[in-house]
Amino acid sequence: MASRSCANFLDLASGGLLDIPQTPRTLPRVMTVPGIISDADGYDSNDGDSDATSSGSRERKIIVANMLPLHAKRDTETGKWCFSLDEDLLLLHLKDGFSSDTEVIYVGSLKADIDASEQEEVAQKLLDDFNCVPTFLPHDLQKKFYLGFCKQHLWPLFHYMLPMCPDHGDRFDRILWQAYVSANKIFADKVMEVINPDDDCVWVHDYHLMVLPTFLRKRFNRIKLGFFLHSPFPSSEIYRTLPVRDEILRGLLNCDLIGFHTFDYARHFLSCCSRMLGLDYESKRGHIGLDYFGRTVYIKILPVGVHMGRLESVLNLPATATKIKEIEKQFDGKKLILGIDDMDIFKGISLKLLAMEQLLQQHPGMRGKVVLVQIVNPARGSGKDVQEAKKETYLTAKRINEVYGSPNYEPVVLIDRPVPRFEKSAYYAVAECCIVNAVRDGMNLVPYKYIVCRQGTPIMDEALGRERDSPHTSMLVVSEFIGCSPSLSGAIRVNPWDIDAVADAMTLAINMRDSEKQLRHEKHYRYVSTHDVAYWARSFAQDLERACRDHYSKRCWGIGLGLGFRVLSLSPSFRRLSIDHIVSAYRKTERRAIFLDYDGTVVPETSIIKSPGPEVISVLKTLCSDPNNTVFIVSGRGRSSLSEWLAPCEMLGIAAEHGYFIRWNKTSEWETNHLGADLEWKKIVEPVMRSYTEATDGSNIEIKESALVWHHQDADPDFGSCQAKELLDHLESVLANEPAVVQRGQHIVEVKPQGVSKGLVAEKVLVRTFNGGRPPDFVMCVGDDRSDEDMFESILSTVSGPSLPVPPEIFACTVGRKPSKAKYYLDDSTDVLKLLQGLATASSSKPRHLADIEVSFESDATRISQKLKCHHGDVDKIEVDMEILSNTLLSSLILHFLVPLGALFQSSDSDFLMSIVLAF
Repeated sequence: MASRSCANFLDLASGGLLDIPQTPRTLPRVMTVPGIISDADGYDSNDGDSDATSSGSRERKIIVANMLPLHAKRDTETGKWCFSLDEDLLLLHLKDGFSSDTEVIYVGSLKADIDASEQEEVAQKLLDDFNCVPTFLPHDLQKKFYLGFCKQHLWPLFHYMLPMCPDHGDRFDRILWQAYVSANKIFADKVMEVINPDDDCVWVHDYHLMVLPTFLRKRFNRIKLGFFLHSPFPSSEIYRTLPVRDEILRGLLNCDLIGFHTFDYARHFLSCCSRMLGLDYESKRGHIGLDYFGRTVYIKILPVGVHMGRLESVLNLPATATKIKEIEKQFDGKKLILGIDDMDIFKGISLKLLAMEQLLQQHPGMRGKVVLVQIVNPARGSGKDVQEAKKETYLTAKRINEVYGSPNYEPVVLIDRPVPRFEKSAYYAVAECCIVNAVRDGMNLVPYKYIVCRQGTPIMDEALGRERDSPHTSMLVVSEFIGCSPSLSGAIRVNPWDIDAVADAMTLAINMRDSEKQLRHEKHYRYVSTHDVAYWARSFAQDLERACRDHYSKRCWGIGLGLGFRVLSLSPSFRRLSIDHIVSAYRKTERRAIFLDYDGTVVPETSIIKSPGPEVISVLKTLCSDPNNTVFIVSGRGRSSLSEWLAPCEMLGIAAEHGYFIRWNKTSEWETNHLGADLEWKKIVEPVMRSYTEATDGSNIEIKESALVWHHQDADPDFGSCQAKELLDHLESVLANEPAVVQRGQHIVEVKPQGVSKGLVAEKVLVRTFNGGRPPDFVMCVGDDRSDEDMFESILSTVSGPSLPVPPEIFACTVGRKPSKAKYYLDDSTDVLKLLQGLATASSSKPRHLADIEVSFESDATRISQKLKCHHGDVDKIEVDMEILSNTLLSSLILHFLVPLGALFQSSDSDFLMSIVLAF
């Protein structure tokens, strides 16, 4: 059932509304409090925080994947559905990484179509017997979702295959994308039916469900949510071709922890976030973190392992020992090379066969002595590409056997049928070498399984009549494009496209000395046995808990529509600055200090024209013309441009180049910061920056009087960031004994004198007001970048000293919703201008002074007296003028007595005062 709280997501694929199929009524929730079952459909609350009952008794993990770890078949006699656990699936094994009292709930689809009339009964049975929650995707939706978008779009793209023409992949189809989103929505609804969001952890698996996190984060802002990608993540050049690239990236970023098998995959993801969303990442105490609207999204890099117990139990089966003996007899006197792959265009089976052909051609002496056994698992997808790969595989194998085979010898043995696990284990145990030649693969656990099976078990050794302490050997030839390759340092790594190199690697593996094979095997076995699936699951769960530690220490807001939804997470004391609130405080105070940043604050950061508009000049003139105000523009820009642009504001103070130059008003002289008077270091810095500018296309140098700035905003994001880090290290080393500071900002590296900062400007201005006997009772500071954080911090420390009997009211405000030392925020420079206009209006709309009222009254009385003299013969005129005089006197009384009285009233009582005036 589609959750009402997520109804506004139905327009998330920018191609019209999605048709979300109706699933059967919701499953009953787990009873968490005796006698109370929380309502699974109670989604009326708009509160993003959890509102479900918390269990507090048993830890729970909710594992969400495309398929449930179950076998399903219908009993031919009773007609009922029968289910059993699929003991081979990774999802079932990861439970070993959790504590024994952890309850694991699985959410996913079944590998069988269940009739709608049976779904409710089946769902209840699966929940009761297996802790599984089925999604029951309609057949048409399942086909478009899995065989359509997942297998025709995501799977090829993530394996670096682009649909350059109709014959090489399908073009993007928005209908299939809508099906993908619809399926993810149904998965999310099923999770919502069973989750206790305060306590449960949700772990989503693989590329089928990459937008599901958005739905869950929308419903529960503080949900503990992890994701692991089991496929490769392509480079940004490939990924950016996907029309829905931003939606998928934002979906993943709604998780707390994102896991990848290798650093390459993680690096590609981070590069995409940087290039397409403008997000930076950094290493925080050994963990890579992305700052995403105040939330830290952590990146986990750890390849999955195998289940040691499961593999060893299969090796201990009598059937396995029997099969080993059969294989040894069948290939007696021959060395066996083993390949086990899915029938897939990315597994490189045909390339492997070509390498075998090359080996036999180059080494005639090995003919009849080496055999390649290729076990072909059934294809997971369908399409002409799979059929073409299968056809090519059979034709190549047939050709090799015809050319190099004999009546008693087949160089290539293809096994294209369902092979039971014990038979695969037997082949693993016998093979001298295992080759995995995939051109692109997410992880591939075949090498790990091979190593475990070559190690054997005491029971298997006994069954085969082997000595218990006999040495074990193994040899691996692995593609450098698979996820397990970095962890297998003793394997022979190959480029699968280089047929000659693969043939040479196979020859080397077969002919290597046993002593070296033994050393390589021992090294691999130590790693595989200690980094099993339990270790992987336990490590991920621990990191997920750590990533969620600060969930309840921050305030959360949901922002964005559709798949652009994200959560803004900020300090509890951080809130939007109310213009009415600050204007009210402004009116009540008499001595004010106002500090304003320039770029990104009073002028938009994205504006091409950097000079201030007439509205900005107008409000600044009004504010700085108020004798009760001390107003400063504090900027990193040079003094010449600032003084030219702000020339109309005569009483405005300017601090240029982060305070190296200060001018108190237009008529005063520029003051120079004497702490940074030594600028000889610029002769060292400029040549270094120029060398980096020449080497980095799109970068440039900004030369200021007191500083040098290297900009890389227009350079390649990855290369520019890399060069900036290198430049930072380079400059810090050459300036170690110089009076200069090297700082890295947003797309810049800046070198400026020591003792120069915006914070020191604020401190200097405030101290001067203190010493002048006019300490401010109102301080406002507005800025948008890292340098302005110094001002916020300096103001707070300066005014909190014991020298001030009454601390002023402080309004430190950052521009943009982001973590800051400021207490308030405004969204953009437009809001800043509205704020300044409000303050300017308050400065210019004060009541007239009493002396002005008296002068007006005297002038009116004089005018009436003159009129009386002029009209002394006209009685009617005299009466009219006497009425004017009486009204004037009455008006003066009102101004003398009611206006001062009105000052005691709030502005909301103005209507009441006006009624009194009208009554008079």
